[in-house]
Amino acid sequence: MDDNPIEALKETLKETVVGRYEQLEDSRALGLPLATTRRFFEIEGLDLGGLLALELFTTVIPLILIGFGWASHFSDSLSFGDLLIRQLELKGGSATQMRDLFGTGASLKSTWTVLGLASFLVWGIPMSSQVAKTFARAWRRERFGFFEEVWRGAVWFVLFLTAQVATVAISVGHVHSFTDVLRNLVGLVPSFVLWSATPAVLVRHGSNGWRHLAWCGLAGVALDAVLIRLLTRLLLPALLSGWHGFGPIGAAMALMTWCTIAAALCVITACLGAMLWERSAPAATVIASQADSSGARPA
Repeated sequence: MDDNPIEALKETLKETVVGRYEQLEDSRALGLPLATTRRFFEIEGLDLGGLLALELFTTVIPLILIGFGWASHFSDSLSFGDLLIRQLELKGGSATQMRDLFGTGASLKSTWTVLGLASFLVWGIPMSSQVAKTFARAWRRERFGFFEEVWRGAVWFVLFLTAQVATVAISVGHVHSFTDVLRNLVGLVPSFVLWSATPAVLVRHGSNGWRHLAWCGLAGVALDAVLIRLLTRLLLPALLSGWHGFGPIGAAMALMTWCTIAAALCVITACLGAMLWERSAPAATVIASQADSSGARPA
């Protein structure tokens, strides 16, 4: 046994720091796709994505429907299904499936109350908590305590909804001119802001090396904005066609599958953003930020 506990503690800390530097250098030596894939499976990304998909299906889609009802002045002749049919250019049985799945805007008018909106917004807290858990694991950090995670999650959820509304308001579904192209490019800015700010809001010490958080924004734009739009246009019609024989429940299953894909991309965004940040920020900043905080709750 070492007679000098202080020296023993110093030696242990030194070995820990050296080990973390070696781990970081090994990670940086890997190709970015391989390192991101390894981080995804290291944090059990499939399980995290599955849980997040349920939150998207039960929280975000209802809020989208309520928002559509308000935007359509709670029309008794228009439904969200009509919007999807036009945007995705659905025809035949797929169009019928989608039209039968949703009610008209008028059917949502009773939900447009303080209590009705609050009930769905409250469901955003478990969703933001799941996103916080995902980012904490991807960034190798301890999670915040319960109450701090709740208020940070509420801030993030408001930022998330604001980014979605801004994107819809700026972007256009079908491009017919150079102006439309510019609008769609500008429409990516809210997603860039959202994913650049997400680590600072949801991750312990996430604002450290803040100059390098722009890489997280670029990862979010590439995966959670551009790629998800392409997959929506290409994959959702195919899913609806495959579930055609199941009627409205088939359309619901197609939307659930879409939510699963979107959730998986969110987890990959967290992993890719973490890897880009770790490669661009100074090694000392990365090591210090990932150091365990005393009394913190494990992710």
